[in-house]
Amino acid sequence: MTTTLRPTEPLQRAADGTRSRRYQVCVNSRPVGTVRLGTAPQFPDSVARILDLRIDEPDRHRGRGTVAALAAEEVARGWGCRQMEALVPGDAGAALRLAGALGYVHRNRGMEKQLGDTPPTLPAGSAGRPMTEPEFEEWLATEKEAYARVWIERGVPETDAHEMSLRSHATLLPQGLATEGMRFSVLEHEGTRVGTLWIALPEDKAYVFDVQAYAAHRGRGHGRTLMLLAETQAIEAGRSVLGLNVFAGNTPAERLYESLGYETTRYVLYKNLL
Repeated sequence: MTTTLRPTEPLQRAADGTRSRRYQVCVNSRPVGTVRLGTAPQFPDSVARILDLRIDEPDRHRGRGTVAALAAEEVARGWGCRQMEALVPGDAGAALRLAGALGYVHRNRGMEKQLGDTPPTLPAGSAGRPMTEPEFEEWLATEKEAYARVWIERGVPETDAHEMSLRSHATLLPQGLATEGMRFSVLEHEGTRVGTLWIALPEDKAYVFDVQAYAAHRGRGHGRTLMLLAETQAIEAGRSVLGLNVFAGNTPAERLYESLGYETTRYVLYKNLL
């Protein structure tokens, strides 16, 4: 039997530079499912994504999904992409197993927590305050480098990672510290700066972009306090959900978020294309 991908629409190009296209999965020319392939916003020229892969019920458990995913990789190579990503819902165990069997590696996951109406109480001696402009400039320089380094450690070429970090921060923070919908805070404990927090407040939910306890003050619960501060700010802004991203291998952060009641909503896995 021959499994192929048959395009069902022209190649789509978005304003952010990403590409996407929908395909039928066909076995001997018979449609058995669909695939939607695209490129990642961070790396629109080099990283492809399987945005959606569905096999019709009568044709499941016959290896159709595996072959369709491999065919999608061939399309991505034709686009000039060097890496493939798969986005998997947090409760899709079968999809995770398929990705693992195909050589995909867990890169990061999205997590969310449903918030109540009452802000949590911070530990005694701890308080958050707005970040000052000099503090912001110092923080931003460190944040750009750290964000690029995370991607470099996960297989992204150094030049691409630094360019992506600069582009992402410029897009997210066009007015710097004064960017609307962004909140930057410094956590102090008994008058000493111990960490920083960056959250976004779009209309539907709050999102933690960066939380950092300073190295000299780690292991003292300040990371948890920063997350409680994030919940407080989200609730005070009228948001009922707080989301975040955590990279694979950051075990302390993963354990912290799970202990605070965050649940996984999406996994991102990747594979280098040879």
